[in-house]
Amino acid sequence: MSVYENLKKLNVEIPKAPDPVGAYVAYKKTTNLLYISGQISIDANGKITKGKLGKELSVEEGQAAAKLCAINIIAQAKKACNEKLENITKCIKLNGYVNSTNEFIDQPKVINAASELILAVFGENGKHARAAISTNSLPLGAAVEVDAIFELK
Repeated sequence: MSVYENLKKLNVEIPKAPDPVGAYVAYKKTTNLLYISGQISIDANGKITKGKLGKELSVEEGQAAAKLCAINIIAQAKKACNEKLENITKCIKLNGYVNSTNEFIDQPKVINAASELILAVFGENGKHARAAISTNSLPLGAAVEVDAIFELK
């Protein structure tokens, strides 16, 4: 199945890619690599999933936030590829950051939601290396942030 068929099957709509909120670019392309800057847990209406895992938020709420990050990664990738997701050949790596308490140890479970969505959308080409990292704070109070590296045609 194509990426677009997978998105439809998953009932995932890709929003307009959010603009950066700082002194950086949302993505950077090299000859055959696409780097997507960290995407926070913000929905298409601009609502940010905020809070700390292990305190205000459950693992399930963190997973929903991580899925939002993956959707925003795909939105940025689509913009970077002139609306042609078929120009992506592989997902190379995701780095996931989870705003969590010192006692919270389920960062991998949270970031799995982003990994699973990328895999479901891109199929075998979505398999990637990954890091799931705890942090004491994220921009704008976001619960989760994920960045990505893709290979291009």
